[in-house]
Amino acid sequence: MQVTIDFAKITDWSSFHSAFQESMGFPAFYGMNTDAWIDCMSCIDNPDAEMTTLTVPPGDSLDIIALNTENCMASCPEVFQGFLKSIAFVNRRFIDSNSRTRLKLIAT
Repeated sequence: MQVTIDFAKITDWSSFHSAFQESMGFPAFYGMNTDAWIDCMSCIDNPDAEMTTLTVPPGDSLDIIALNTENCMASCPEVFQGFLKSIAFVNRRFIDSNSRTRLKLIAT
């Protein structure tokens, strides 16, 4: 499964969270912060959690296709670095719970 995020539209943390809330179908109560992003993404293989409308079958991967990352890295590097750290944190959660579900980043 894959989701595409255009990082040319990401200029700050607010636009980052808005892009992911829209693309992933995070709930209306989504906190628009890194902890909330990690919590939602940690539930991508659990539709009963109702943290995303996009569900990845347990053990599968979600390919995050990040377009135009050079724009984000130049204009708001702290957002892109935080994004990378958050992906690693979510994958560590899956590993620690003996899940084979993973987030994969494909950056252009």
